[in-house]
Amino acid sequence: MTDKTDAKPGDDMKPAKTVEASGALIEPDVTKVDPSHPAVDANPRAGTPADSNLIDFNDPTLSQEDAVLQKLAEG
Repeated sequence: MTDKTDAKPGDDMKPAKTVEASGALIEPDVTKVDPSHPAVDANPRAGTPADSNLIDFNDPTLSQEDAVLQKLAEG
């Protein structure tokens, strides 16, 4: 049995039970983050070229470099 004095921050967080389309696991306690806070990038793709968002970095058969090269070769 764990003594309360051994407890660490986050030990009492609820486990993720849902998954977003992006594949991100959603932990109920983490959804309480305010996306307008300056330390949170609520729009990480803002200002990036549309072509860069078309590269599939989730292909386990390609390295990140190969994924970029493949997309560039497609024209």
